[in-house]
Amino acid sequence: MKGIILAGGSGTRLYPITRGISKQLMAIYDKPMIYYPISTLMQAGIQDILVITTPGDQPSFKHLLGDGSQFGVNFDYEVQEHPNGLAEAFIIGEKFIGDNECAMALGDNIYFGDGFNKQLAAAREKAENGYATIFGFQVKDPERFGIMEIDDNGNVLSVEEKPSNPKSDFAITGLYFYPKGVADLAKQVKPSWRNELEITTLNDMYLKNSLLTSEILGEGFTWFDTGTNDSMMEASNLIRGVQKNQDRVICAPEAIAYENGWIDKNKLLDAAELMRKNDYGKYLSKVANKPKKVLKLTNKEEK
Repeated sequence: MKGIILAGGSGTRLYPITRGISKQLMAIYDKPMIYYPISTLMQAGIQDILVITTPGDQPSFKHLLGDGSQFGVNFDYEVQEHPNGLAEAFIIGEKFIGDNECAMALGDNIYFGDGFNKQLAAAREKAENGYATIFGFQVKDPERFGIMEIDDNGNVLSVEEKPSNPKSDFAITGLYFYPKGVADLAKQVKPSWRNELEITTLNDMYLKNSLLTSEILGEGFTWFDTGTNDSMMEASNLIRGVQKNQDRVICAPEAIAYENGWIDKNKLLDAAELMRKNDYGKYLSKVANKPKKVLKLTNKEEK
């Protein structure tokens, strides 16, 4: 499975700050915003990741992320010339995706909570079996988001883009899993009244073919769409509180890579040494020096 991070857009809600820097390069507490969606895709077991940026911001992303080897992944880069809609990402990434399933995480969305890895694994398995998955989160202001209407069993009944009279209060968050062929389907999306290729239209195509499923992020889970100054501050404060209270770092790609077996202890310690003067580096050192979990094979696996 391939992964895409869409880190384009003009960030006008954060002006004047984002006139000089992409919002996805700005800090959410102790790490760049883009580290969070990178971590999400890595938690889903995805190692081939395409980062889509604006033309002007791409050099800064390449300087920060490089080829991805420090995280045990492979980064490719493309540009989105203009903010023409989320669905355009699959057209831009058509060659990168090839004949593979694909997940996309928006560059300004943050996820963490118990059971997330299990939900990511479920979405990946469904994509491999031909189904698309959208992730839903209950919100107080559904008119600000794309919305999914679901039944009592979590089946998707409808999807709408920022409706004035929402049919539900479950927002469609910025994380999507699609089966093979998503680029071909994205080419069939017609521009909306905003002259954008809407991701909601793409999702509705899967829904009309009975191929759209949902994963609901429930109580105790945290999701942020960090597109405003207030949401960035709120996310930073919450992440700081959790990290201080639990003595850990949320969404540290180096630690995820080590736990996934994508980098070895020496590489993790190199990263820890680079950041030894802060809590992030100290956490990486702690992860490197704690005993790794030994997975016990089942009888079926042993055979």
